[in-house]
Amino acid sequence: MPAEAQAGYHPRVRIHHIALRVRDLEVAREFYCGLLGLEEMKRDGSRSVWLRAGDAILMLERTLRGRGPDAGSGHVLALAAEDLARWEEKLADAGIPIEDRSGETLFVRDPDGHRVALSVYTF
Repeated sequence: MPAEAQAGYHPRVRIHHIALRVRDLEVAREFYCGLLGLEEMKRDGSRSVWLRAGDAILMLERTLRGRGPDAGSGHVLALAAEDLARWEEKLADAGIPIEDRSGETLFVRDPDGHRVALSVYTF
């Protein structure tokens, strides 16, 4: 019997992209590319910038489809990182305050107020 026909079968999914609404594409791009080191993949004029984030894509958009709050979010974008001490230095040099921390994660805010986590946590 094919797997699709078995009770409880769920096709596999993975993150394709995460979209964040931003006020200023260039400021947001500089934070994610310049500071965090993501690579710009594609640009859609002044509407959006697509960034490579490992196996997933981070899309920075001026406007999002669908309903939601007018600015920011309560979500956390968690990025896998190495060597939190070096990240702490880099963030300090860039004037980015660390808002919170755990033993494995540093939490900061991007220019639009989104919470961004740099985490060495492994499963």
